[in-house]
Amino acid sequence: MSTVEPPAASRTVLAVIPARGGSKGVPGKNLAPVGGVPLVARAVDASRRARRVTGVVVSTDDPSIAEAARTAGADVVLRPAAIAGDTATSEAAVLHAMDAYEAMTGAEPGSTDVVLLVQCTSPFVTAEEIDGVVAAVTEGGADTAHTVAPFHGFIWREGAEGSGPDGSAYGVNHDKATRPRRQDRPQDLLETGTAYAMRAAGFRAAGHRFFGRTALVRTDPAKVLEIDEPADLARARALAPLLDPTAATPTRDDVDAVVLDFDGTQTDDRVLIDADGHEAVTVHRGDGLGIAALRRAGLPVLILSTETNPVVAARARKLDVPVLHGIDRKDLALKQWCEENGIAPERVLYAGNDVNDLPCFGLVGWPVAVAGAHDVVRAAARAITTAEGGRGAIREIAAWLLGPTLAR
Repeated sequence: MSTVEPPAASRTVLAVIPARGGSKGVPGKNLAPVGGVPLVARAVDASRRARRVTGVVVSTDDPSIAEAARTAGADVVLRPAAIAGDTATSEAAVLHAMDAYEAMTGAEPGSTDVVLLVQCTSPFVTAEEIDGVVAAVTEGGADTAHTVAPFHGFIWREGAEGSGPDGSAYGVNHDKATRPRRQDRPQDLLETGTAYAMRAAGFRAAGHRFFGRTALVRTDPAKVLEIDEPADLARARALAPLLDPTAATPTRDDVDAVVLDFDGTQTDDRVLIDADGHEAVTVHRGDGLGIAALRRAGLPVLILSTETNPVVAARARKLDVPVLHGIDRKDLALKQWCEENGIAPERVLYAGNDVNDLPCFGLVGWPVAVAGAHDVVRAAARAITTAEGGRGAIREIAAWLLGPTLAR
């Protein structure tokens, strides 16, 4: 098989991200947020940041996934039902997406040089890994390449094959009687399921991702995680603050509006009730300074609360910001507010602390949890403050956007 490459400047490298809507193990899996970003958007972002990739397309049968993919910057190919079921292969989706993308962009049929399969079920895929498998094909002479991680475990299997007369378990990569030290064993490599690169012509001919000479591109074993079960998703969310390359906080360039929950976000979530039943809450002066600075900087600020307590409206008047309170469906109110003000939801920072904030988290581009927020809220957040609600969390968010001095 020829390994002659076109010049790098004219080479077409297409990243295909399969993301169908149906998932039995984790319903809605490809839209599930990790680090506050849907899995499909994480894969799109890594693919777009890869220097060797010239096009990114998501193959899906689901309108919500298609919308999330486009918002993240990918092109979308709608997958036919015949290759969207539980038994459909990733190869079938990639082959269809490659042909559809060439037709959609007006490219010559068969003009793709290298095609990638990038799995959005690997939440910690990086641009460097994607560039690595591409380079192994375009510069290393391989026909296919995929990511692997060093593996040192002993593998066991139950069943008749290789077992004794008692049907006992048997070792797959070792002998029961000989257990060599780790440094004396051959290095096993685990296929991570993250990123695969193939010469497009060879892939079309073979119909599968392993043909010709295969190169292995090593990656960090700490980041190897495939989401197949709810427990995998929980682990990914717990690891995101540690493993995301930019467990980042937003800047002014990322945000066009700030929307704030009230109880537990601007307060410490406690209520003081006097003998007559009047309620009072504690707020933080620094938060007031932060909100004032956001307004001076031209950022619209909205307070959105389910509570009808007069203290919410009183605080909004004090801060001179609009308020929507007594709202049952905060996400619907937020969506309507964005439409009325011509603000794209993906450019909104929403700060909250409890489970009733989760629908808004799913709507905006920057869901932020305050320190001390409910665990599921922290898991769904894209950023988390170090200050707790009512103790300067909003002042901290303002400092992210405007700088620590809150300069004009």
